[in-house]
Amino acid sequence: MTATEASNTVKISDAGPSRKKISIEIPAETVTEKIRESMDTLAFEAALPGFRKGRVPRALIEKRFGATIRQEAKNQLVAEAYSRAVEENELKVLGDPTSESLGDLELVEGQGLSFDVEVEVLPEFDLPAYEGLAIKKPAIEITDEAVNQEVEKITINEGSLEELDAPAVGDYLTGHGVMTTGDGTEIHNIDGCVVRVPDEAKGMILGIVVDDLQKQLGLPKVGDEVKITCKGPEHHEVEEVRNADLTVVFNVKRIDRIIPATIEDIVSQYGMESEDDLRSRITERLEQASKARQQAAMRKQVADHLIEHTEIELPERVTASQAARILHRRRMELMYRGVDEAQIEQHIAELRAASSAMATRELKLFFILTRIGQELNVSITEQEVNGRIVQLAMQNGMRPEEMRQRLMQQNQIQQIAQQIREHKT
Repeated sequence: MTATEASNTVKISDAGPSRKKISIEIPAETVTEKIRESMDTLAFEAALPGFRKGRVPRALIEKRFGATIRQEAKNQLVAEAYSRAVEENELKVLGDPTSESLGDLELVEGQGLSFDVEVEVLPEFDLPAYEGLAIKKPAIEITDEAVNQEVEKITINEGSLEELDAPAVGDYLTGHGVMTTGDGTEIHNIDGCVVRVPDEAKGMILGIVVDDLQKQLGLPKVGDEVKITCKGPEHHEVEEVRNADLTVVFNVKRIDRIIPATIEDIVSQYGMESEDDLRSRITERLEQASKARQQAAMRKQVADHLIEHTEIELPERVTASQAARILHRRRMELMYRGVDEAQIEQHIAELRAASSAMATRELKLFFILTRIGQELNVSITEQEVNGRIVQLAMQNGMRPEEMRQRLMQQNQIQQIAQQIREHKT
């Protein structure tokens, strides 16, 4: 019997709403065989000074590479045992497993390996009837005011920066920001982060909405150091930030004001013939974005019905991985609607600070859509992913390849696929 064929002892138990604890015991003979197999493979392939390839003594292999071999063998055994346990017990796992004990375990010949992992799973629940649900289709209207606002946004986005010695409300501060918790844990250390001097009491710094940022920040000059204190959002995707006493030390290195570009500059830069041509293109883009918002409004009606009529036992507190998933879903949805990046970051920061009810609602909707998608065998193709990337690029004024690179850098390609799957569901 080989290491991969040996029978493990597996026990599945509840670890809370939508969580399972998987306890696995790998037999001693499997551990021994895996270690010896790994040693033999390296001994056959190793080429050390003074020895021909494949002729290195086992004792020397053990001395030089024993710890590394055992670590790799452990990782392989654990991964294989976990995958088999999930498959054989038909667990619908969401995300990666977590374990507090795996890091301290060592493989020893002649001894079994026992470990526990916890996983988030799709909970069991009854779906309400949704066939024949009446949905209202909102009307689409592109007003002159909306076009004017988009023109103004473009002139700002394409504007130039005027470096200043002292800021005013609405100006941008660039500098070095360090965020720490009350116990000294460093969360962010970013050189080149940007903070906008808020035009209202609250504002955003390092992805956190601070209710009195305007008061705490003031109007610092280049070379000034500002200390901002606030409470971490309850549902932040980083566990250490949640409800923590946060301190941000921000050193101002540069102050800029955006000088909007002229309409003439925009027309010339975009290769258009006139301002009317520009407004026509903007109207077309707004119509596309409006259709996306229209579809989103219709999907929300379905979502509201499903959430209201579905009973699911949910965790009292959204986990860090769940919070991260919620933020990724919302980010992609806003991109799909054509919202610009600055507004997206502001919205994400506000969502981090949202109420527990909002986070729970988002989690419940994710479970429901995932379950329906599985039951309907909803699948997506690479062509659909590529099409969505092209659509996002058009709505954000980017070339498709630029959008793809941006999504890849942010590890969001998989989220694109998830969004398409949910929309199709």
